[in-house]
Amino acid sequence: MISVSNLSKRYNTVQALKGISFDIKQGEFFGLLGPNGAGKTTTISIMNTILKPDEGSVEIAGYDLKRNPIECKKIIGVVPQEIALYNELSAYKNLIFWGGLYKIPSSELKLRINETLKLFGLLDRKNDKVKTYSGGMKRRINIASALLHKPKILFLDEPTVGIDPQSRNLIFEVIEKLHQEGMTIVYSTHYMEEAERLCDRIGIIDDGRIIAQGTFDELKSSNNMKETIVISFVDLTNELFDKIASAWKDLKRIENSIHFYSSHVKNDLSKVILKCSEIGLDILQINIQKINLETIFLSLTGKQLRD
Repeated sequence: MISVSNLSKRYNTVQALKGISFDIKQGEFFGLLGPNGAGKTTTISIMNTILKPDEGSVEIAGYDLKRNPIECKKIIGVVPQEIALYNELSAYKNLIFWGGLYKIPSSELKLRINETLKLFGLLDRKNDKVKTYSGGMKRRINIASALLHKPKILFLDEPTVGIDPQSRNLIFEVIEKLHQEGMTIVYSTHYMEEAERLCDRIGIIDDGRIIAQGTFDELKSSNNMKETIVISFVDLTNELFDKIASAWKDLKRIENSIHFYSSHVKNDLSKVILKCSEIGLDILQINIQKINLETIFLSLTGKQLRD
């Protein structure tokens, strides 16, 4: 359905994308997971024709994006990270405007608008100006405007940033329903719990590169993931860290914390605590991290996903 090959993009002195490649199957829910500034929005913007790449190509449903941008636009819906609505207009008039860009017949458009407003729980507020809406309600209308022409592919760029839990859950329910009905969805986020819940496959992006991709199980197995004992210390000097590192090989330091990787946490926890005590490390806090996308990302990059 979508093939992305060797995309590169530079903004002045910043190389935002460094040869990104991935494929998305028809009907798949594909997530781009990475921290802010990793290149997610640039990738999405190129795929939906807003930006042009310096190098590389994108093919959507058999159409080359450079040669056939209009044909591609007809079958995609785009939900940008920034709210794209007119605050002085009602939700209904906003949707009339956006739907009109796709030349949907008036009677059919009005029917689709009411159906979409009902889907997002906003039918009773359709005549209220958008400026009276909460952030979560605006997000819902933003997504609704991308669905009016019934796209085959939906791009969502960080669609739940800064919204209330009720709106977030409703958005999840709607896009899960669209996915079940066969829509191909490309979803960028820096929230690992969203990617785990929603996505069939995930591309982990960092510093302009896809550093891993696959299903959750594939990512876990390909990186030989282990559970993590995270111990925070009052004052972790370089000297004390070197002592613990010489005694325990599979670990990583992050500021005043050490991540000890283990295949048998129950057996290793007491050993780690004992060794820290012997060395003279003053333990502040201990956490056990199960394997999830956050720990996979941390293992791959040495950075927290929120960084």
